[in-house]
Amino acid sequence: MQLGFVGLGKMGLNMVTRLAGEGHQIVAYDRSADALGRAQAAGSGGAASLEALVAALTPPRVVWLMVPAGPPTESTVAALGDLLSPDDVVIDGGNTNFHDDVRRAQTLSARGIHYVDAGTSGGVWGLEEGYCLMVGGDADICRRLEPIFFTLAPQNGYLRVGDHGAGHYVKMIHNGVEYGLMQAYAEGFELMHASPYRVDLAAVASLWMHGSVVRSWLLELAARALEQDADLSALEGYVEDSGEGRWTLHEAIERGVPLPVITAALFTRFRSRENNPFSERLLAALRNQFGGHAVKKRDA
Repeated sequence: MQLGFVGLGKMGLNMVTRLAGEGHQIVAYDRSADALGRAQAAGSGGAASLEALVAALTPPRVVWLMVPAGPPTESTVAALGDLLSPDDVVIDGGNTNFHDDVRRAQTLSARGIHYVDAGTSGGVWGLEEGYCLMVGGDADICRRLEPIFFTLAPQNGYLRVGDHGAGHYVKMIHNGVEYGLMQAYAEGFELMHASPYRVDLAAVASLWMHGSVVRSWLLELAARALEQDADLSALEGYVEDSGEGRWTLHEAIERGVPLPVITAALFTRFRSRENNPFSERLLAALRNQFGGHAVKKRDA
């Protein structure tokens, strides 16, 4: 199947490589000439601009976007809306807010252009393992695109989950669940690390992969990381978030659904970025005020 592909970052390039390797005709574009060169080396065609990419495709065209959420995706969708023709399709595979999907689908529909949102999970391992695809859009259009989805996904790893926005909605909640799982593993392993026993954490992570009810791919990745650096001494405890956890909490508040674990996991990420946080300084000051407890002074 012929496909235009915009965005050749960590996931995008691997997706293009997987598609081209299975015989799909890919025309790729990225602002980075180096990234575009790597895609071409993997068997993809290349385009120097969005205009050139659209011109290289045969109608009805399909263009997959794998660019950062927010303004980069917004501007790219708008540009493609001006370049594409009726019955062409735009697929957004990035981490977009589902509200934006609904709006974009309506805007493009007025021009006869179809829009599909594809929540994509698999990270840097997707090239070999495949990508779990949670897809939202018109059922007929999604069926038309299934040769692409079936190539990218492992067996049983693709599902149309609903209408416009549903794909990114399910992916948003997927990432919220991921936050909670990661936090639980982090806390459990921290307790073992602090225990009076000389526990081999990498060995325990590997052990739990065999028959344990807590086995998972995340645990397998934890074992790999701990084998490389048992104390994780080369890392800082600074954890970013890419937005989906926040969106999940916003949706939970809107729906009145309690999410205590995911909420705590997200707020712990916020705390990881603070140096000598004000709230802990206030706690120390209060203990000193009411009980005369000792405080530690910072160096001037």
